Amino acid sequence: MSKCAEHPVCPMELAEPSRRNVVVKRIVQTLVAGVLTLMVVGCKVGPNYKRPVDTTPQSYRGILAPDIAPAASTASLSDQQWASIFQDPVLKRLITEALQNNLDLHIAAQRVLEAQAQLGITHAQQLPSVSAGLGYTALQAPPSLISNNANGTPGNSFFNGGGFSGSGAWNLDFWGMYRRQTEAARADLLASEWAQKATRSTLVEGVAEAYFQLRSLDAQLEVTQNAIKARQDSLKLTQSLERHGAGSLADTRQAEELLHTAEANLPDLRRQIAAQENTLSILLGHNPEAIDRGLPVAEQPHPQEVPVGVPSQLLERRPDIQQAEAKLVAANARIGVAKAQFFPQISLTSLGGSSSNQLQSLFAVQNGYWYAAGTISQPIFDGGRIRNNYHLSQAQEQEMLLEYRKTILTALKDVSNSLVSYKETREHREAQAELVKSATDAVRLARLRYSGGNTSYLEVLTTDTDLYSAQLLLAQAQQQEAASLVQLYAALGGGWQ
Repeated sequence: MSKCAEHPVCPMELAEPSRRNVVVKRIVQTLVAGVLTLMVVGCKVGPNYKRPVDTTPQSYRGILAPDIAPAASTASLSDQQWASIFQDPVLKRLITEALQNNLDLHIAAQRVLEAQAQLGITHAQQLPSVSAGLGYTALQAPPSLISNNANGTPGNSFFNGGGFSGSGAWNLDFWGMYRRQTEAARADLLASEWAQKATRSTLVEGVAEAYFQLRSLDAQLEVTQNAIKARQDSLKLTQSLERHGAGSLADTRQAEELLHTAEANLPDLRRQIAAQENTLSILLGHNPEAIDRGLPVAEQPHPQEVPVGVPSQLLERRPDIQQAEAKLVAANARIGVAKAQFFPQISLTSLGGSSSNQLQSLFAVQNGYWYAAGTISQPIFDGGRIRNNYHLSQAQEQEMLLEYRKTILTALKDVSNSLVSYKETREHREAQAELVKSATDAVRLARLRYSGGNTSYLEVLTTDTDLYSAQLLLAQAQQQEAASLVQLYAALGGGWQ
C-alpha cells in the first residue's frame, strides 16, 4: 500500500493547490512588471520640440543714436530694475502701488493659478484611478406577499445586507498621448506665467507714461497761467496808453484777444489733467482721485549711457516672445496627442469587494468577489475625424510658429523705433528749448519797442503768441523725451523683474 493510501487526504493533493497559487502569483507579478515596463519604455509619438533657428540681426537699427552704447556690449538697459531707471520718488511709489493693486495684474495672476490647476487635471490622466465604497441595504416586505415556509411557519419578510467594494481603472499611456497632453498643459502654464510678466511690464510702462503726461499737462497749465498774468499786465499797459492818447483802441482789443486766448485754454487743460489723474487712479487700482506730484517733467533724469545689448537677448528678455514660444511648445506637443489616437488604446479595469448580511462574516473569504479585465481598442472607421484632427494640430503648430516669428520681428521693430525716438526726441527738445529762449527775448524787445512808441502792438501780439505756443510745445517735447526712455526700456524687455 502506498503512503498516500494510508491517509484520508493525500499530502500531494494538498500541495497541488499551493503550487498553483505560486504559479498564479508569478504570472500576476510578471504581468504587472510587464505593464510597468511598457509604461516606462513606451514611446511618445509626435515630434519633440526644437527651438526655431535664431534669425535675429547682429545689431539694432538706430544704434547710432547719441548716448547709446555699442551693440557689441552684452549689457542691456533691461537688466536693471525699474526702480533704478525712474528716479522720481513719487513715480516709484505710484509704480509700487500699481504692482500691488492693479486689477489686470491680479487677473493675470489668477490665470496662472487656473493653468496650474489644469496641469494637475491633465497629469492625473496618466495615473490609475482607484475608488472604494461601503453600502448597506435593508428591506421590509409586507408579510402578505411572503410565502410560508415548508413547515407552515411564516416566511421572513425582512432582508438586509451590506459590504464594501473597491474598483480601479488605468488607461495605459503606451503611445505617450497623456504625456504629450501634460507637456502641452505645462507649456500653457509657462505661457500664462509669461503673460503675467508681460502684463507687469506693460503696467510699469503705462504708469510711467501716464505720469509724465500728467506732469507735462501741469507744465502747460503753469505756462498758461504765467501767460495770463503777463497778458493782464500788458492789457493794463495798453489801456493806460489809450487813456493818455499814446495808444489806440485797436491795441487794447489786441491785448484783450491775447488774454482771452490764454484764458480759453485753462478749462481744457484742467479737464485733461483730471482725466489723466483718473487714468492713473485706475492703473493704481484706486477710485478716481487726485494724484501726488514729484519732479517736474523738465527735471526728470535721463541716464548718460543707455546700453542695449544684442538683439538675440530679446528671445530671453521679452515676455511676449517667451509667451509666444511657450504656445509653440504646446502646439507641438498636441501633434503627438493627435497622432497617438491612430494607435490602439489599452485600458485595465478591476472590481472587488465583499458582501454579507452578517457583520461578523463580512470579511470571510467565501463572501468575497472580484473582477478584472483588460481591453484593447483600435479605431477602424471614423469618417476621417482622427486624420483631420492630426492635420488640424499640424496647421495650428505652423500658425504658432509664424506667430512666434512675427513676435520677434515686432520686438525688433519696437527697439528700433525706441532707439530712433530716444535720439530724435532729445534733439527736438533741445531745439524747442532754444526756440523758447529766442521767443522770450523777442517778446521782451517787442514790449520795449511798443512802450517807447517805436512799433505797433501787432508786433507784441505776434511775438507773444509765438512764445506761448513755443512754451506749450516745449512741455510736450519734454514729456516725449521722458516717455522715449520708458518705451526703450520696455522694448528691450525690462520692467517685469
